[in-house]
Amino acid sequence: MKTVLTNDPVEAAEFIKRGGVVAFPTETVYGLGANLFNENAIANIFKLKKRPANNPLITHVSSVDQIGELVADIPLRAEKFIEAFFPGPLTIVLYRSGKVPSIATAGLDTIGIRMPRLKLANEFLSACQVPVVAPSANISGRPSPTKWQAVSEDMFDKVDCILQGDQTEIGLESTVVDCTGDVPLLLRQGAISIDELRRVVGNTQVYKHVKGDVARSPGLLHRHYAPRASVHIVRNASQVTGAEDAAFIGLKSFGLPFKRERILSSADGYAQAVFEFFRDCDRRTIKTIYCEPVPETGIGAALMDRLRRASER
Repeated sequence: MKTVLTNDPVEAAEFIKRGGVVAFPTETVYGLGANLFNENAIANIFKLKKRPANNPLITHVSSVDQIGELVADIPLRAEKFIEAFFPGPLTIVLYRSGKVPSIATAGLDTIGIRMPRLKLANEFLSACQVPVVAPSANISGRPSPTKWQAVSEDMFDKVDCILQGDQTEIGLESTVVDCTGDVPLLLRQGAISIDELRRVVGNTQVYKHVKGDVARSPGLLHRHYAPRASVHIVRNASQVTGAEDAAFIGLKSFGLPFKRERILSSADGYAQAVFEFFRDCDRRTIKTIYCEPVPETGIGAALMDRLRRASER
């Protein structure tokens, strides 16, 4: 297959209409999209990503009006989140309607839905004229792509089209909140923090995974976000060995002769840069990456979640 590269959202949407798979940018990371109602195209996403079949996909819509046909009901708590954060980097989980194929939700009775705020993403989704399922556009377990070039590394000549946009603004996947119960549960940390969610629905809680629980969100059960290099979270220079053969990313320099170093001025900048930094270290065949932790407030909570999962072995 020859992958088409384009910056035209209408051209990219034609591939979706024909049952193809298209990588496209959002404000979070690049997604790998297919028509929600085309089960063959969805199966192809799982195959291309080498994604476990029990890992549900998130559905992307271009307007709030599309949500009604995808869910059994929209409770008041979900309506409040939609009003406050759509379009934006929030995914809400609701009970799905009978129109949604089970392959898209990993057989669950729920569906995750979000409406990206990136103009190019919204133009693409509008042109598709259908809801689009889209996990991150990478091989499962690898760092999510925040540039179209990173998508190309994993998916060129495998997908029908890559819609070329800028580097993503946020750099981490969306916040996911489960609205199926009376108490909303924050399933996955993202740019929208628990404090922001609670300002809208005051009783929102952070989900604590219990062994045996069904995962209603991506990023809960499987090892994620990891480069080929080993990732270590370190607070100071004394925890580092072999700096000259290793890489470092954080908010302050440790003053060591790292082979590759990236110092950011804020947690927001760190979050935007971290996945591309991981991929760049892999390109340079660096075997060890040291990451400085950040306070777990705002996007710092999401960043630390990604760093911990990347460091799992």
